Amino acid sequence: MDERLPAHLEVAAIIRLAQSEGGFATVLARGERDAGTILLLTTYRGNSVTLFERMPQLDGTRSFTPTKQENPENKQEFADYLDRRKRQDPDIWVVEVDVANAQHFVELLPC
Repeated sequence: MDERLPAHLEVAAIIRLAQSEGGFATVLARGERDAGTILLLTTYRGNSVTLFERMPQLDGTRSFTPTKQENPENKQEFADYLDRRKRQDPDIWVVEVDVANAQHFVELLPC
């Protein structure tokens, strides 16, 4: 049996957690309601954008891992990467979270 939360509930929890940490979160792309993959974009006031994706770990958990950093001198390359990901997987969710400490925020998320 799959113990994974439906994607829409997990996204709602991410948004509320961002708010409780004094930040803001918004859904940039809405994926499949129950089983969509969630991509997490973290930023602080529009700077230092990092993409986190759930990756399987050796202990069987699936924690958010940084997979791509936006190059401030070539922001279009990052946007193109996200567009490719959305074309590859139309069920994908993209959630942008604006918080002061992205790494701390990601560590608060359940595996």
